[in-house]
Amino acid sequence: MESVLLFTEDDKEILEGYTLISKENLEQKEYDKYVKKYPKLETEELYLRKNLKEEEIDTLSSKMAKPLMILKNLEEGEMAEGLKQSILSNLPDNMQAQYQNASVLELLKVMTELNMSLVPTDTSVLNKKATNEQEIEQILGQASASENPMGPIVEQATKQMEQIPESIIEQAAVATIKEEYQAIGINTDSYQNSYIVWAGIQMLGVAFASMATGITIMLLSSRVAARLGRTLRDKIFKKVLGFSTSEFKEFSTASLITRSTNDIQQIQMLISMLFRVVVYAPIIGIGGFFKVLANSDNSMAWIIGVAIVSILLIVGILFAIAMPRFKKLQDLIDKLNLVAREMLTGIPVIRAFHTEKREEKRFDNANQDLTKTYKFVNNAMNLMMPILMLIMNCISLLTIWVGGHNVEDGIMQVGDIMAFLQYTMQIIMAFLMISMISIMLPRAGVSAKRINEVLEKKNSIQDPKEPKHFDSKKKGLVEFKNVSFRYPDADEDLLTDINFTAEPGQTTAIIGSTGSGKSTIVNLIPRFYDVTKGELLIDGVNVKEVTQKELRDIIGFVPQKGVLFSGTIESNIKYSDETMSNEKMKLAAEIAQATEFIEQKEEKYASEIAQGGSNVSGGQKQRLSIARAVAKDPEIFVFDDSFSALDYKTDSKLRDALKEKTQNKTVIIVAQRINTILQADKIIVLDDGNIAGIGTHKELMKDCEVYRQIALSQLSKEELDT
Repeated sequence: MESVLLFTEDDKEILEGYTLISKENLEQKEYDKYVKKYPKLETEELYLRKNLKEEEIDTLSSKMAKPLMILKNLEEGEMAEGLKQSILSNLPDNMQAQYQNASVLELLKVMTELNMSLVPTDTSVLNKKATNEQEIEQILGQASASENPMGPIVEQATKQMEQIPESIIEQAAVATIKEEYQAIGINTDSYQNSYIVWAGIQMLGVAFASMATGITIMLLSSRVAARLGRTLRDKIFKKVLGFSTSEFKEFSTASLITRSTNDIQQIQMLISMLFRVVVYAPIIGIGGFFKVLANSDNSMAWIIGVAIVSILLIVGILFAIAMPRFKKLQDLIDKLNLVAREMLTGIPVIRAFHTEKREEKRFDNANQDLTKTYKFVNNAMNLMMPILMLIMNCISLLTIWVGGHNVEDGIMQVGDIMAFLQYTMQIIMAFLMISMISIMLPRAGVSAKRINEVLEKKNSIQDPKEPKHFDSKKKGLVEFKNVSFRYPDADEDLLTDINFTAEPGQTTAIIGSTGSGKSTIVNLIPRFYDVTKGELLIDGVNVKEVTQKELRDIIGFVPQKGVLFSGTIESNIKYSDETMSNEKMKLAAEIAQATEFIEQKEEKYASEIAQGGSNVSGGQKQRLSIARAVAKDPEIFVFDDSFSALDYKTDSKLRDALKEKTQNKTVIIVAQRINTILQADKIIVLDDGNIAGIGTHKELMKDCEVYRQIALSQLSKEELDT
């Protein structure tokens, strides 16, 4: 401690951090404890560091580091020998011989003592230390020149140490302290082993914590990604359910399938990986930056800048090349799905016309286009990792090369280079991880944009802000008042000035040539389209002024093409109400003339229905579709050419049964066959989007030429008159 205080001006601050202990100022119990730990205490006093805070310890260490390094240099080497000769040459001759074998530190202490001993008034003391008056004057002159004989030495050493990194100063100070520990009798090997064991335990703890957090992050990110995917699919499905036919024409079925499956999957994959990188990469990256700036030589920090700029440049170039292809990629998936869907749906037609080779070629072209784009994008992205690894290895070589020169110049130590290299690799790895995520980001961005196009699409048919309710006094009344309709983007109206009324308890039939607008009229009733001009009233209220749910709740609609859902016969008939009683279900099947084939099945109503009803015939499919509408028991029945697949006998039975079931209901039937509508209360004849006639069968046979021609084309005059 006395040697340290020779080379610092912070004597007071340093001593305040220590307690001087000795046998005299310690109790026997404390002394026994300390002497066992510090054997040197038996023969001399020791300075014991107080229980300080971490900040105070750091301050104390910084104050003692340079003096300890000076001591280390003064104990050995050319500097120590040169300084010793310089001090001896300034001493009197008799003192030179006396201190010839003394160490530099002992000589420096002698100089300090001489400086202090010149102050007393007792000149006899001076005579003991100086042999003649000339020597006394010489010593006095040296003392007056510098109040502290160590000043020039400290000043020179400080200038030299300004060019030495802090880490080297600390390492030299640690080496000096270690020698002092050994001199005191402390087992430094035991200290080192204990430190290694404790550091190893800490490292294992961090490793286990990292493993636990890694598993937790993977679990949470997977759950978040899965829930996001579920939410997006749910939103898309609900949005698509609200689409009118015009929206379906804008987004093809194949595209909607791709958007609700593949596009959402791309976002799920990104989210699943993103959380891991968002948590992990910044931690190791920022941690590496902090350690480089705090604990390493900053003169090599520019290497990290070179690495980061190189990585960003490579990633930017690859993105500029690959990004346009990502949008094209999803469009090509849409095209492939479209071709595959058309081929699977049209297999009977393809086989009938023997065009398998042509369809195979069409599918192969769509497949090849997708494959080429995939290969280009993947090759571009696959180049990223080798190039980034090359950059990382080049940075390692650059670090070692620059660091080697710094070691040679004495600016750094090998340990500093290894630490800097480790932190640099840590920072680069963080950017590499982010770059890996960035490979997925463009495609996920394109997918997100495609999903948003669906979610943000404004429905052409919307509920009113202040909806009205149906008038119960006009229940079942359907009125077309000057209705005209034009399909979106069409040049002219398909329907023009349509006026008629369908009343409850009556059957209103619509007939006309192909393309005359029959199905379009009935599609306006449940608001699959909105009228272009005029008004469509149901129960005395304009359909645009009520909610779509309330409107469709009172309508039983059977489309022109019967649609069944995968499940059972029971689930299809009970589609409008899962809690429907079995008696009501069987009654609906009986009215629809479906019990005949249902009862023949082994499992009856529990029989399986394949996707799209592919395991039942066209007539069975139509009868089940009619049973589904009848089971709903609505106010208004709409049959859009729903009897075309039935034989005449079944058709007649079904209409008779319906007549009993729908005595107080409004029934609107679109038909091609005259037999189906002969008994209708009102028949509306359409011709090229206009009403050519309204009336009963007999009235129209007399007054409507269009109806007469249709009727005579199907039945003989005798059959029509009976």
